[in-house]
Amino acid sequence: MKKDFGLIFHAFLMLGDACAILLSFLVAYFMRTHLDQRPFYFEAAPWKFVISMLWLLPIYIIILAAFGLYRKTIFLSRNRWSEIGRLFLASIVGVMAIISYDFFFEADLFPVRIMALYSVVSCFFFLCLFRQTVRLARGVALKHNRRATLKTVIIGNSQNTEYLADYIAAYPESGFRLSGVIASAKYIPKDLRRKQYSSLKEALKRTKPDVIFQTDDKRTEYVYRQAINRHLLYYYVPSSAALTSQMGDLELVGNTPAILVKITPLVGGARIFKRACDIALGLLILIIAAIPMGVIWLLEKLSDPKSPAVYSEVRLSRYNQHFKIYKFRSMKPEYCGLSPEEAFTKMGKPHLIKKYRDNGDMIKNDPRITKLGKFLRSTSLDELPQLINVIRGDISLVGPRALVPGELHHYGDRSLLLSVKSGLTGLAQVSGRRDIGFEERRALDIYYIQNWSPWLDLRIILRTVGAVIFRRGAK
Repeated sequence: MKKDFGLIFHAFLMLGDACAILLSFLVAYFMRTHLDQRPFYFEAAPWKFVISMLWLLPIYIIILAAFGLYRKTIFLSRNRWSEIGRLFLASIVGVMAIISYDFFFEADLFPVRIMALYSVVSCFFFLCLFRQTVRLARGVALKHNRRATLKTVIIGNSQNTEYLADYIAAYPESGFRLSGVIASAKYIPKDLRRKQYSSLKEALKRTKPDVIFQTDDKRTEYVYRQAINRHLLYYYVPSSAALTSQMGDLELVGNTPAILVKITPLVGGARIFKRACDIALGLLILIIAAIPMGVIWLLEKLSDPKSPAVYSEVRLSRYNQHFKIYKFRSMKPEYCGLSPEEAFTKMGKPHLIKKYRDNGDMIKNDPRITKLGKFLRSTSLDELPQLINVIRGDISLVGPRALVPGELHHYGDRSLLLSVKSGLTGLAQVSGRRDIGFEERRALDIYYIQNWSPWLDLRIILRTVGAVIFRRGAK
């Protein structure tokens, strides 16, 4: 899916929750010190209290996420009672967590118990209020801005095709916009038959959708593959007998149950969380690495004053986006920017091309690499400038290897590999780096994409530190 409006709304939802939580505790202080007529025996410093709460906000946001309050179904569902119930429970659990912190660390956040009760009530109220405001703003934006909705194609001869088409056409606030239907006329509402297409290929070419809904089980593999190849969301609408399936996430689109078949768990709130971690950790590591990077830059200029110390190269990341990746130069200037085939041919050693490819894209004592470059590669210090790419959002700290455009023909599952951002490090790199073959590296990258979790990222980062220190698999 190439549109990020859903992420924008989720980001505003998190921001609104954070404001609601801070405001609720400020109101709790105000209620105790101004509305409650009973005397109090503590220093009334509400702003000091709110500043202390800023450090505890992540705990509260994690609790809200644990109650499923950032799932996409929050926006799709028309039943608000489930969300209200979860908000009430999350308000209680959140305040209990802060009370526990207050008890163990003696932060004196709740000098009197009644303030905890006031906090629960005000937190629940403001969370509901702010969320409703975000929802109303989202509805207005979707209704009046067609670009904010996801162009949708429905395929399948099923009664669910008619239900979905009617619902999506009637409720733009669902976030979907009907662009085409591939089905027999009897399954398409009369007023929407102008959107009928004879084939999926034609609909994809003419409508350029963001989402595909499939409502029958005909040629599911073909339809799913078309969605993957174009980086589209794919929903499968199950029959009654298949509703117990655990595949994907079951959502209600209107009154129609549909299974969102995810290529990767790295969607929605998970992407926001990962991006926040990239910015925070990327900045921290860049600050720590600033002096070593300065020394390497100086060594590069001393060894070859006329050549740039840092070079950029075009790579591919999520959704086939081209970007320039930065590295300390490790190759001789005359071979920078050339493919291995071009470089080996230029130096008069074309026989090394086959040896290089057959050996998993590496060769011992590569004649293209400088003496300093060999050290930088063996320690992975040549990749430090990529921290700038991480902070800019070109790549992530952890992810599949960034692909060179010319390498795409080597990858049968390139659409899967391009469904998430590339990474500075990844599962393949910490599992042997250059010691494992091409096919195994590709399989590990695909495993990471389909099984992402914050804990997997943490494990990879920790293993990266070990791999760099002990130079495991580096060449």
